[in-house]
Amino acid sequence: MQRRTLLFGTATAVLIGTITEPRAERANLKEEAGLFTTVKQINAGVLSVGYFEAGLKGAPVVVLLHGFPYDVLSFVEVGPSLVKKGYRVIVPYLRGHGTTNFLDPKTPRSGQQAAIGRDLIELLDALEIENAIFAGYDWGGRAACVGAALWPERCNGLVSVNSYLIQDIAKSNQPAPAHVERGFWYQFYFQTERGRKGLARNRTEIARIMWHENSPTWRFDNETFERSARSFENPDYVDVVVHSYRHRLGGAKGYPDYIEIEEKLAIQPVIQVPSVTLDGAADGVVSATDGTATAAKFGGKRVHRVIPGVGHNLPQEAPAAFIDAVIEVASL
Repeated sequence: MQRRTLLFGTATAVLIGTITEPRAERANLKEEAGLFTTVKQINAGVLSVGYFEAGLKGAPVVVLLHGFPYDVLSFVEVGPSLVKKGYRVIVPYLRGHGTTNFLDPKTPRSGQQAAIGRDLIELLDALEIENAIFAGYDWGGRAACVGAALWPERCNGLVSVNSYLIQDIAKSNQPAPAHVERGFWYQFYFQTERGRKGLARNRTEIARIMWHENSPTWRFDNETFERSARSFENPDYVDVVVHSYRHRLGGAKGYPDYIEIEEKLAIQPVIQVPSVTLDGAADGVVSATDGTATAAKFGGKRVHRVIPGVGHNLPQEAPAAFIDAVIEVASL
């Protein structure tokens, strides 16, 4: 309990400090300093989810979903700006991050795509939100894609960085081009027990390397990184991360509670809701494309854009582009 209290308090202080930081690029957000100063907790499915919320209850809802190894601070500029534009914004910590914890110590620490997709829907249920725009990148983009594909009645629109992110696990043993495989070094590392121990011992160092390699043009400072790195001290972080990468590459089985969802995802379902997909032109993990390769996976209106000079953590690197995408998908 002391550990959870520390995490709770730290996360609150982190967001206060970030939003009120007196740098020129944040000057226009000073009036929004009170929006993300308190971490809330709510029981949703198997989790106690830590999340930030702002905006009027009756406003259209946007759920902002972060990736790995990142946290809610990816949206520290996006969130307040969307609130100013009339949205109610929900920013949860994904399982294994920040103050999000499992309610039962016996619950398997799954990181598979079905789990994070269902987490999103169960969070909406717990908050009594009928539908929302789902917007995310990396793990968060995958959760958004899963939710949009399997629960389209809950999704008013999708913003996804790197397009269609539902994993085709049946084809996970097919190699990608060598330069792409090189960028997946951490995924292969986590298949081993050495990798599990390495993540437990060196989680901050691994994340820092990934930040640099994923976003080679992003000049973040040490303070920015350290603020997010506190979210990786979650006691379930290692187990969730390791299972996520082992499952997607065939190195671990999924858990029984998610069999039905995984069977639906195995057919690579088409996303029927309006969608805006984004690629960072300098993404060090997934190379930018013109979107045509995934066009058949979107059955509704879909717009694809490439953002110049931006890497993998697109909402934090180019918040204006991400905000524009949310507003655009709402109009489709």
